[in-house]
Amino acid sequence: MTIKTNTLNAYKECKILASALTPEISIGEDDDSQVDSHFLIGQERAKQALAFGLGVKSTGYNIYVMGEQATGRFTLITDYIQNEIRRTPEIFDWCYLNNFENEREPLVLKLPAGASKSLVNDMNALVDEVLATFPTAYENPGYQRRKAAIARHYEQKYDHAIDQVEAYALSKSVALIEDGSSISFSPIVDGKPVSDAEFTSYPDDVRKDYYALIDSLEEALTEALLELPGWQRESTEKLKQLKKDVTEQAIRPLIKELQHKYSGNLQVQRYITSLKPNLIDAVIEHLGTTGKDEKQDEYDHRDIFVETYVPNVLVASKVDASVPLVYEANPTYQNLFGKIEYTSVQGSVYTSYRMITAGALHKANGGYLVVEADKLLANPQVWDALKLALKFGNIRLDIPQHEPGMVNSITLSPEPIKLDVKLILLGSRSLYYALQDYDHEFPELCRVLVDFDDEIPLTPETQSQFIKRIKLEVQKLNIESIDNNALKALLTFSLRTAEHQEKLSARFAEIIELLHEAAYFCHQEKSNTINVNIVQRALQAKKYRTGRVSSQFLEDMQEGHVIIRTAGSACGTLNGLTVLDIGDTAFGTPARITATVYAGSNGIIDIEREVELGQSIHSKGVMLLSGYLGNKYAQSFPLTLSANIALEQSYGYIDGDSASLAELVALISALTDTPIHQGIAVTGSINQLGEVQAVGGVNEKIEGFFELCATRGLSGEQGVIIPRSNCVNLVLSQTVIAAVEANAFHIYSVANVDQAIEILTGKIAGTLSSQGRYPKKSVHSMAVQRLHAIADVVNGGDGE
Repeated sequence: MTIKTNTLNAYKECKILASALTPEISIGEDDDSQVDSHFLIGQERAKQALAFGLGVKSTGYNIYVMGEQATGRFTLITDYIQNEIRRTPEIFDWCYLNNFENEREPLVLKLPAGASKSLVNDMNALVDEVLATFPTAYENPGYQRRKAAIARHYEQKYDHAIDQVEAYALSKSVALIEDGSSISFSPIVDGKPVSDAEFTSYPDDVRKDYYALIDSLEEALTEALLELPGWQRESTEKLKQLKKDVTEQAIRPLIKELQHKYSGNLQVQRYITSLKPNLIDAVIEHLGTTGKDEKQDEYDHRDIFVETYVPNVLVASKVDASVPLVYEANPTYQNLFGKIEYTSVQGSVYTSYRMITAGALHKANGGYLVVEADKLLANPQVWDALKLALKFGNIRLDIPQHEPGMVNSITLSPEPIKLDVKLILLGSRSLYYALQDYDHEFPELCRVLVDFDDEIPLTPETQSQFIKRIKLEVQKLNIESIDNNALKALLTFSLRTAEHQEKLSARFAEIIELLHEAAYFCHQEKSNTINVNIVQRALQAKKYRTGRVSSQFLEDMQEGHVIIRTAGSACGTLNGLTVLDIGDTAFGTPARITATVYAGSNGIIDIEREVELGQSIHSKGVMLLSGYLGNKYAQSFPLTLSANIALEQSYGYIDGDSASLAELVALISALTDTPIHQGIAVTGSINQLGEVQAVGGVNEKIEGFFELCATRGLSGEQGVIIPRSNCVNLVLSQTVIAAVEANAFHIYSVANVDQAIEILTGKIAGTLSSQGRYPKKSVHSMAVQRLHAIADVVNGGDGE
């Protein structure tokens, strides 16, 4: 295609030189001072916001950290808290105690940091001393003597009653016979009791008299022993009181010792006082027997006492501990608020205050809790419970729902724990704004926004920080050094990731990932230095590993399965540029755009939208074409035409307006029957005034088309057109830069549609004169004439 002289100015103005395709990076002598492994590059706004949020102690000043992952959000939080926030006196140990009045409502005990361990040891020592004291204390001679006296008093009353009945029976010639615990009567004949066999031989009238006599004696015996149960109760109560007095006397010094030790803690004093009566009863119940035949296992006894009296420590802090910082990766209800565990005892489900476990809120109490916002909001019930906890300042352990098979189980209702924690949510921008819109409590809950930039300005300071971090990481990989060219390659990779010549990507984790991959190849080559070739090898290896899909696309175009022309000219067809994101890789590929125009009044039909493959932004870009045509050409007659636009061989959803420039040029080409150079691909968005706007993924788009052209053979006439505002985003591969420098491939930047038209057609686009006309044979003039003709045909004009 021959390019006329008057269009050469557009070519010269728009062509981008190779020197502008990648930034110039200069690396000088770097400061060798040590840098912390979590040193954060840039992010000054986020640092100041975080310092403010952590410094404000008022209610509701929780923090939402907004930004993408791998930008150093968690690094900044942990470093700042660990290095800047000093330990406060508000750190405590938290325990649950047995409530002896209502065991289903365990009591909270707050202790100074480190004091819970001492209390637990003291209570364990108390248990051991009780086990050592009892039941030996009941073998004391004094206790045994008093016990025997009580028993003797009961026996004396019993014997006196029996003696009275026996004397009365003897007066009636009847003997009282005691056989163990039974008492019977027998007639006395010839001075001795009559046996049953002898008694049966007596005459009936004699036996009848004796039966009547014996009945009266039994009634007398019953009356004499009528108070026997009362005597037994009295004796039993005296024995119980004796045992209780002895037990209390033995326990008193043990309890007093504890009370004296914890005289400065009112809560512990109350607990020790409340456990004393229960401990006495437990000793009598479990240790009150002195029998040796069925002695219970000492360990069983100890377990019983430990499970009843030793505190359950939820949170134990060290005396010199720093402010607690807890990251909860899986914020379920149990992981945040703790849980009540259960065990099976003889087929029954059982729990106690000792089976309450701590959650992240307990561990972070007095400090900071970091949670991923999207994971937290995955369970609205947990989010609502957390808001209530922060609003009212306490941790209430409620059972959200019973586990299967636990419907009728007995559970606990522990006393709430006072909560003083600063919540730090990590989340995306979209989630933050959604919470602002739909949760009216959220603005009152998180008053501080820490916004992380996705990009960091490239300044001498940030470049120096970047290089220091890289060198530190190289040391951690057991590699001696990294040369300056490799550092330049890593800086360029960061600029490319950010898609900006003057901004580094905040996702430093990707640089670390590339360094680790480069270290693998460095070890393979048995080198002690990472050089630029090793970095390039790592990049190529990753591209190859993830490049199956892009290679398949390129192969399909080479074999003609996907029709893409890179030479010659044609009307109404043009190569647009697209980017495909698949998994963790993104690559550019050309897409053929075609347009047809015919007489009619249907307007511009977007075939992608009609078949519901075009998404909203893409459809908007196509609709803007009508606005451009009407503003540019139809000022003196109605805009009337029928046109179809399509992305050929596209079978998936399409979104974005970066093809609108290419679609417009294809439409104008079809309208004016002007051929378009097929070796130049186009990307760019337009507005109704014909101004070309920036698009994303420009580097991948250029390299994708270049790769196809290079595979077919570079002719020196191939290239791409991009928006001028995208020039700052160009960070291209060395292969493309070398081809541009050799004039084998060209990159043009355009600010308006006219420049793109002239580059693609080789004809003058045309400028509107003061008389309102475009120059003859210009592209715009031909477009006006064709549209006027179509309007006449459709509207019944004279056709002249």
